[in-house]
Amino acid sequence: MAAPSLLNWRRVSSFTGPVPRARHGHRAVAIRELMIIFGGGNEGIADELHVYNTVTNQWFLPAVRGDIPPGCAAHGFVCDGTRILVFGGMVEYGRYSNELYELQASRWLWKKVKPHPPSSGLPPCPRLGHSFSLYGNKCYLFGGLANESEDSNNNVPRYLNDFYELELQHGSGVVGWSIPVTKGIVPSPRESHTAVIYCKKDSGSPKMYVFGGMCGARLDDLWQLDLETMSWSKPETKGTVPLPRSLHTASVIGNKMYIFGGWVPHKGENIETSPHDCEWRCTSSFSYLNLDTAEWTTLVSDSQEDKKNSRPRPRAGHCAVAIGTRLYFWSGRDGYKKALNSQVCCKDLWYLDTEKPPAPSQVQLIKATTNSFHVKWDEVPTVEGYLLQLNTDLPHQTASSDSSLAPNLQGVRMDPHRPGSNSTVPNSISDTTNSAKTEHTPMKGTSVKNRPDLKASTDFNAALHPSMATNTSNHNSCVVDMLRKNEGPHTSANIGVLSSCLDLRTVIPETSVSSSVSSAQTMVTQQTIKTESSSTNGAVVKDETSLTTFSTKSEVDDTCALPATKISRVETQATAMSFSKETPSNPVATVKAGERQWCDVGIFKNNTALVSQFYLLPKGKQSISKIGNADVPDYSLLKKQDLVPGTGYRFRVAAINGCGIGPFSKISEFKTCIPGFPGAPSAVRISKVLPLFREEKICFQNVEGIHLSWEPPTSPSGNILEYSAYLAIRTAQIQDNPSQLVFMRIYCGLKTSCIVTAGQLANAHIDYTSRPAIVFRISAKNEKGYGPATQVRWLQETKKHLNRTQVLK
Repeated sequence: MAAPSLLNWRRVSSFTGPVPRARHGHRAVAIRELMIIFGGGNEGIADELHVYNTVTNQWFLPAVRGDIPPGCAAHGFVCDGTRILVFGGMVEYGRYSNELYELQASRWLWKKVKPHPPSSGLPPCPRLGHSFSLYGNKCYLFGGLANESEDSNNNVPRYLNDFYELELQHGSGVVGWSIPVTKGIVPSPRESHTAVIYCKKDSGSPKMYVFGGMCGARLDDLWQLDLETMSWSKPETKGTVPLPRSLHTASVIGNKMYIFGGWVPHKGENIETSPHDCEWRCTSSFSYLNLDTAEWTTLVSDSQEDKKNSRPRPRAGHCAVAIGTRLYFWSGRDGYKKALNSQVCCKDLWYLDTEKPPAPSQVQLIKATTNSFHVKWDEVPTVEGYLLQLNTDLPHQTASSDSSLAPNLQGVRMDPHRPGSNSTVPNSISDTTNSAKTEHTPMKGTSVKNRPDLKASTDFNAALHPSMATNTSNHNSCVVDMLRKNEGPHTSANIGVLSSCLDLRTVIPETSVSSSVSSAQTMVTQQTIKTESSSTNGAVVKDETSLTTFSTKSEVDDTCALPATKISRVETQATAMSFSKETPSNPVATVKAGERQWCDVGIFKNNTALVSQFYLLPKGKQSISKIGNADVPDYSLLKKQDLVPGTGYRFRVAAINGCGIGPFSKISEFKTCIPGFPGAPSAVRISKVLPLFREEKICFQNVEGIHLSWEPPTSPSGNILEYSAYLAIRTAQIQDNPSQLVFMRIYCGLKTSCIVTAGQLANAHIDYTSRPAIVFRISAKNEKGYGPATQVRWLQETKKHLNRTQVLK
């Protein structure tokens, strides 16, 4: 975490959609990039469900249905995947609830659930201000405030310290309440405290940490409950303990519990002599507890004044949500002295990055031409931009004062929440975040009889390296030897109608069949099947491999097979090969003698870039100025250099947030195209079936096959004479070296589609370099020879993923 003086709070200054009215006592959870808010009060208790999309900066009101709960405040609110549970809270002044509701956010469907009572003892009484924490398939309820009076207008408070366990059913529903037998001294009764659950990585048992709260006076004690032994203890801590408080928030990111805001004693009051009579005020103090070392660290103290409105003003009863390593804070009440009854509710939304972002995935190639690359990488949550760099073996000049047309980025502050601010840097691409998706519709066509062409498998070499494609008979042995040495042939990745040319070792477009996904404004899917980066490291082509026909017959599991009529979308993307070493995480470094110099392509708002030039940095330096806490050059002072045809370039990318530039990704290497050869086929589609699940292995039973289709290259450079399609197959060599794929040609002809039979699929190699996938390659041939190949990874699902995936039936 940054030092206190370097905290970079950001207020979201502009957004769209219906903004909820200011409130306090509400609760919030996160589902991926969505912040979901329910309840709270301000001139009446709110009963709407509001959703804020942290990526699109949009508020929306989902159309909920079912057993919609009444509005409530100071309730329990937890999220289990895309299921949200609400327990208790105040439904009107003096009247509290002990009802339990479940929201399936994948359908925005509410349901009232009735857990079984404990086998001994009573179920939880109506309450507010309790803690309700989730770990695994259980929720843990502790404390709160009950009303002893049967008359809601005559409030007789009773502070609670009872402890319940609620067992959940998988996916939906609950089993029932139980009252665990605990050991040790139980924390004193309280309400408006916080409780989080943390388990140290790779060791230890999960522990629940209870901090602060109210029992007539505010508390500053910390309690720990070991959830395996059910033993309470009061850990000894180091550092400065935050002031006693209630109505604060506690959020866990990594191994730290962040405490923000709440009611604390007014300055100058001695709470030890008169805890019930002193005045209380809201605070904007901010601290964290290292849960591994039990040490407190103060990031913003109560004595620090904020005259520049550079951080959230004091508040209590607000909500805090962690999305990635970023903390969001919204609303709450702001009152200087509670006795003066001068509180107002805040309506502002703030966020704070707690650490530098992680390294992005390797740079992936979407399209290559003779003098440009269209590249992308997986998004990193909650970042403000990406620094893309390249280097090459080509000699190039060092930095010059020639400014060309490069914009001056010195002092620029990127605001990801400002609409229309997509292009803040050189070479950025607007509105391309979905460019890697193509609609996948069922396709009809004549069945193509495919015999495994063993002899023709050596012809694949011609499809891989255009410079050797003119005389296949004379270069087969040369290419096979080159492949075995991992001296890469060329292939390509195409999205939509884009053509490309790149190194076969480095590019893996992925195709997956996913469930139908509605807009985030109307539905949160239970789980979208996504493509992931993976890698191969060259290809070995054999001419001695035989395929065995798969003839076993058995019933197809209805939950595992997807009819062609229900296939809705294919996500295709190019990914780059993985190098064994990672690049240095520090972007500001002196280049040592003999090292290649990394040059900036630019800073990009989105996770995609069109690269045709790069900037030449001063000799021996990687970076010379800053954007906020991030070190980047002033591009207006640097000379640009164009990419060159037929040249290899290495890429790496780092994410930027309020804490600065994070570590760089692993290196990817691509090659610009050589003129004259056809581009690669594009818009690859796979239809008809999904794989079966059989004990972590993928098998195809009673399946006729799959339909593989593609579009012609957008740049054929002449007449297309034929297409070849190849399938990665199982061999003993792959088992010894999984990164070296062996391919068998399964189709050769003029048609832009073919049938891959069940017998062929039975011999397919399942690539586990990331997500399980079957690998195809398709290339086109013109008068000059075979051009680059499109490689497609058809993502598979194993049995262990089935229970977490929404399967259409």
